[in-house]
Amino acid sequence: MPATEQLPLLRHSLAHLLAAAVRDLYPDAKPTIGPAIDNGFYYDFDFTNADTRGTERRSTQISETDLPKIEEKMREIVKHWVTFAEIPVTADEARKIFNGNPYKLELIDEIEKKGERITVYYSGPKKDIPEKSELLRIKDKGLRIGFIDLCKGGHAENLREMRDAGWKLDRIAGAYWRGDEKNKMLTRIYGLAFESKKELDEYLTEREDAKKRDHKKLGRELDLFTFSELVGGGLPLWTPKGTLMRDILDTAVWELRKKFGYTRVDIPHITKKDLYEKSGHWEKFKNELFHIKTREKHELVVKPMNCPHHIEIFKRKAWSYRELPERYASTTKVYRDEQTGELAGLSRVRAITQDDAHVFCRHSQIKKEMNNIWEIIESFYGRFGFTLTPRVSLHDPENMGAYLGDAEVWEKAEGALRGLVNGRGAQAAEAIGEAAFYGPKIDFLAKDSLGREWQVATIQLDMSMPERFNLVCTGENGKEERIAMIHAAIMGSIERFIGILIEHYAGAFPAWLAPVQVKILPVSEKFLAYARKIHEELISADIRSELDTSNETLGKKVRAAKLEKVPYWIVVGEKETTKKVVSLEHRDGKKDEGLNLQELTAMLEKEVRNKK
Repeated sequence: MPATEQLPLLRHSLAHLLAAAVRDLYPDAKPTIGPAIDNGFYYDFDFTNADTRGTERRSTQISETDLPKIEEKMREIVKHWVTFAEIPVTADEARKIFNGNPYKLELIDEIEKKGERITVYYSGPKKDIPEKSELLRIKDKGLRIGFIDLCKGGHAENLREMRDAGWKLDRIAGAYWRGDEKNKMLTRIYGLAFESKKELDEYLTEREDAKKRDHKKLGRELDLFTFSELVGGGLPLWTPKGTLMRDILDTAVWELRKKFGYTRVDIPHITKKDLYEKSGHWEKFKNELFHIKTREKHELVVKPMNCPHHIEIFKRKAWSYRELPERYASTTKVYRDEQTGELAGLSRVRAITQDDAHVFCRHSQIKKEMNNIWEIIESFYGRFGFTLTPRVSLHDPENMGAYLGDAEVWEKAEGALRGLVNGRGAQAAEAIGEAAFYGPKIDFLAKDSLGREWQVATIQLDMSMPERFNLVCTGENGKEERIAMIHAAIMGSIERFIGILIEHYAGAFPAWLAPVQVKILPVSEKFLAYARKIHEELISADIRSELDTSNETLGKKVRAAKLEKVPYWIVVGEKETTKKVVSLEHRDGKKDEGLNLQELTAMLEKEVRNKK
């Protein structure tokens, strides 16, 4: 079996090993489920002890300080494990084996209802594989070295791999049973697992690098955004520097769109629910919206998307084919009632700023308009050094009830996207079931400096909304003609994209994007007048300059500039003041000495203008 296929089996086998170790160390702990995951495995346990009457007596609290002890036990046990042996059992036999474990009993009931085969797996020495009759006596914790667990199978073929692979216990977290917050909170123990110790070490190194780049940490240190308990989770507050950065990015997108004939529109943040009933969003997303009841008992919602509003702007008048395409762009917030546990820094928020645009065009214009959007996307992401990979996200023909429109409309729209990809000579994977409910799309994937892949921009072709809202133009023959609608988001969510950029650059943004491009550092108050002149000269040239007037030593000022990751700083001392020159120090260690102010501003203006 190829190594890539064997890895999930290895990870699942290690979950069994973890459960066996916990059983030995904490005999009263109840194991629940333990799957393989992307970078390893986990197992959920209930560490609450109960007496025979089911009354809770006490809880064994474990913490991450216990992980080395559990891992040591795992390494001790695995020395004796030689095989995984499948033992088919009936539902009643399974209940006897796992009597006293309500979680396993719940799973057994579900498997029985589905009519599926029930198996338990023994892991341990071959000589100790129990007979079924013995199994019914020893239950799930009576083996000294071997271990019994309810399992469908899928384990490492060679258990020596479990000893030789690179694995370690990682962390502890809380997890509700079956992911339902109404259920009991369990203790989840995570482990990391790779095919070799070298791969594990590489992963740990990369993860440490990612921690240093964590946008939640750097965003606070660089003073870009903050969160407030009084405002609420998932509602970031942007500081002057963070707001400036948002505006720079939005302007960069707008400048690219303007070249292709887009015009700006503005829409309110609330709407009657009728708008979303007509668009189909209400039926699909009504439980994820923020609802408003007016004092007149009208029901309004805070908008979770912008497309129906743009449609209503388009519908304000009758259109001739000569006037199309009509292109609207709007950078505005939308709001979604995300669960508290799903919120994560800027990656998952409740207030989402979208650089949204919609094109209303004839079917004969679709290809050209989508090509233009593709050009905008490539130009924008090229500035950050991202290589883009397109993916065509299609509907699932086996689940048409999840989509608007009929199969014929979907096939036509998907054919147009495939034609666009082929026409550009691009290679694109296809993802069944990943389309939006109203139309297929091209998602663009970008790899950051750590090699992580992010879904960024999208182009969506929509033939369903024009049907629902009766969007038409008058054709050459004087008859009404159904038009198409194209949705395009370049950054998508500005919050999420800034989070990606912070981690991509580790906070060291290129000069054109950095909120502060140059810091002026006078050695002492004696040189403040000349430092202020430099600062004013840069400001007048639209260079984002900051003057450090603190009483700190030069060393501390330089250190602060480095921590703030500004691209450049200028030290102003005796030599510079006397000769009326500037020494420009670069973040990467380079230095340009003896520049006059005109040379300085020209150099910086060129770099900012090139947006590299």
